[in-house]
Amino acid sequence: MDKIFLKKQLEKFYLEDVGYKDITTDNLQIDKNVEAVILAKEKGIVAGTEFAEYVFKLIDSDIKVNILKKDGQSIKQGDEIIQIKGSGKSILKGERLALNIIQRLSGIATTTHKFVEKLRGTNVKLLDTRKTTPGFRAFEKYAVKVGGGYNHRYALYDMVMIKDNHIKLVGSIKEAVKQIRKNVSPMVKIEVEASSLSQVKEALEAQVDVIMLDNMSLEEMEKAVKLINKRTKIEASGNITLDNIQQVAKTGVDFISTGAPIHSSKWLDISLKFY
Repeated sequence: MDKIFLKKQLEKFYLEDVGYKDITTDNLQIDKNVEAVILAKEKGIVAGTEFAEYVFKLIDSDIKVNILKKDGQSIKQGDEIIQIKGSGKSILKGERLALNIIQRLSGIATTTHKFVEKLRGTNVKLLDTRKTTPGFRAFEKYAVKVGGGYNHRYALYDMVMIKDNHIKLVGSIKEAVKQIRKNVSPMVKIEVEASSLSQVKEALEAQVDVIMLDNMSLEEMEKAVKLINKRTKIEASGNITLDNIQQVAKTGVDFISTGAPIHSSKWLDISLKFY
């Protein structure tokens, strides 16, 4: 992640929490040099450790941070993730923000890993979506990558995605693709959402780069994959769960996208303790 972008984001997050003053910590007499540890209280995949380090360094450049478990590693209850040495006041001020980031991102990485494990042995790649927390997208999508998934388009600007509402307002897939090709660089990929076999045929005729099979039954997906016959890449999306993702993969699609690892992940239980 770009360092300037990261600095700006973490500064905003920190100011949201501390405001102009930590009215509790700033009015206590606390020994300057202390030691603390960030601990795992349950098993999972850790993510966000370097961001947590950046938080403490942002608050106090003299703080020493030792990352014991790097992003992407498995953790279990009792594992020490990060050791911290320095000003007790500075550590207290950064504690909540650092933990919020690690807990949230580790939860996403852990859930993503579970989905990816279900796809092991196939060539299907797991993609995320734009169903993210406003202001926190870059971090959440980072956690998906840590968990073994891939990022779909980051935002509205980096890839054409013609969805059902675009089609409805423009009139047809053919017309939407025609207008896009007239106004957008040929270097930009075009993906079209199709919810029926007739729309799949229309997208094929328009020679798009990717066809998304949206909320189709397994039987419909199999027919669509056979119809497409490797003429373009295929993405399956809609109501993807840990229980059905293997069946979806077996239909022959190239990608499976789901927002679940981001919008439905439980935060991993992680805490900070002073020695």
